[in-house]
Amino acid sequence: MSSVSQELKDTSVASSKWLDAHYDPVANLYTFSSCIALSDLHGDGENKLVVGDLGTGVCNMKLKVYRGTGLLSESTLLDLPTGLVSFLMDLHEPRTPAIAVASGPFIYVYKNLRPYFKFTLPSLEVNPLEQDVWSQAKEDMIDPMTLKEMLEGLRFLMLEPHEMENFVLLHKEQPIRRQTVITCIGTLKKNMADEDAVSCLVIGTENGDVYILDPEAFTILYKMSLPSTPTLMDVTGQFDVEFRITVACRNGNIYILRRDSPKPKYCIELSSHPVGLVRMGKNVVVGCTHETLHGYTQKGKKLWTAYLPAPVTTMALMDLPTRGFQAVLVGLANCEVHMYRDKNLIGTIKTPDVVTSICFGRYGREDGTLIMTTKGGGLIVKILKRTAVFDDRDSAPGPPIAQSIRLNVPKKTKLYVDQTLRERENAVAMHRAFQMDLSRLRLAAARAYVKALESSLTPMSASLTEPLKMNAVVQGLGPSFKLTLNIQNTASSRPVMNLAISFLYDENLYSMRTAFFKIPLLVPGLNYPIDTFVECLSDKGISDIIKVFVLREGKRAPLLTAHINMPQLGFFAWTESFSSQEFREACAGRRAGASCSLDQD
Repeated sequence: MSSVSQELKDTSVASSKWLDAHYDPVANLYTFSSCIALSDLHGDGENKLVVGDLGTGVCNMKLKVYRGTGLLSESTLLDLPTGLVSFLMDLHEPRTPAIAVASGPFIYVYKNLRPYFKFTLPSLEVNPLEQDVWSQAKEDMIDPMTLKEMLEGLRFLMLEPHEMENFVLLHKEQPIRRQTVITCIGTLKKNMADEDAVSCLVIGTENGDVYILDPEAFTILYKMSLPSTPTLMDVTGQFDVEFRITVACRNGNIYILRRDSPKPKYCIELSSHPVGLVRMGKNVVVGCTHETLHGYTQKGKKLWTAYLPAPVTTMALMDLPTRGFQAVLVGLANCEVHMYRDKNLIGTIKTPDVVTSICFGRYGREDGTLIMTTKGGGLIVKILKRTAVFDDRDSAPGPPIAQSIRLNVPKKTKLYVDQTLRERENAVAMHRAFQMDLSRLRLAAARAYVKALESSLTPMSASLTEPLKMNAVVQGLGPSFKLTLNIQNTASSRPVMNLAISFLYDENLYSMRTAFFKIPLLVPGLNYPIDTFVECLSDKGISDIIKVFVLREGKRAPLLTAHINMPQLGFFAWTESFSSQEFREACAGRRAGASCSLDQD
């Protein structure tokens, strides 16, 4: 490849990693990333560049094929292309791929650069009332004014009175039908993941439907529905096994379709409308209109956000299987192309004009070829050097963007200034005092911890031979409480036996049915609940602590100790502890002007 422009030789950051192979500023290529592909059209191992040229938007729409730096062939298209893909239709030899061009409601299939097949989208269901109105007009049962009134109610026809009669005469004999158009197109491997495997066509339509077409008969194999019109699409997997279709829609959401459901499986709600969608591994990278780049998992979980210096114009995947390297190419409106690996910027390419489409892959016999078209119709071809190395760290110059955000710092007060001066003058003494207090705190905590271990005051045993854990639960409003102890052996394989539980409490406040009982053999990993009942004897509404000891036969010190703070009695539970005569006397005394405090004797 030759004719390197002098303007592109003066590149900045990425100049050492790319070779400027070709630049044609007057190539007259006006297209987007969805209408450009690289394909081995003749099966000779040399990939060609296939472009769906938009022309002026009204005329000169063409299918152009480039070989090297020259135009190999071009074919006229009847309508604006919305997408272009290369796919293998069958297993016949030679293995030459076909080109599918989506345009309006049709898919034009080219094989060996010649028209091969035209697929038409199925018609949508027509409104029955409109169908009936046009049938009456066909049989001259109603006049054009009545037809207009009925169609205006349906919002199907808004014509001036002098245009109505000619319109009705022209169209009343034609069958009425409702046709949708294709908005995006992709390919899906049918039953194998090989690079030369047969692929199905996947198309999204204006009415929110997604169709999967058979590659040979071009019949609809599967149909799925979306809540909005799809605009961007990425497909992965195999149709006969499992597949995922990631679709960005006009309502600002991204939906993920799977084989087992005709409706979206997951939904990603974006803060702004998507303008680019690329799948990198198991993650989805989305470029939005608010100059941001987001990374999501395939289940919709947000991973990261990168802020861009300019709006996104186009996006594409940079995949080098020989090196195991993947990155996202993002074209910006400031005449730059950024390379991102996750959220890290690993390279920047300067361009002479705003890039409108990007395609990376094998062109000719070079694996790492980057092809770009510009807003002015130019064509740029760059080749990645075999010695190029990309770092995973962020190569953005200067400090991070978050560092430039101004903090809302309050104004300095006189007290703040005085304290700052005092700290500056007595810095050494304050630091020593702080270190001394910190050392004392650590020493006190260590002593308390050792004391708790030696006296078995913790709810977990410190013994290696009897590793136990215990917690207590108190239930009830009183005066009767249910006390449940949950004991567990935390050893890996050794059981614990010959244990007992004892309770220590104030006998003037509480009474227990069983204050001492033995514990059965404790199997490791199981929870053993032990229940007992506590009766509150006081009618003064006070509470105390009940101590629980886990003992082992032959040892004086307990293995575990727990302090249970018993709850106070509720009002209704406390009144139940009165005899009925005492309660009536208390109430009568309150009416007579006595003290209304119920916790007195």
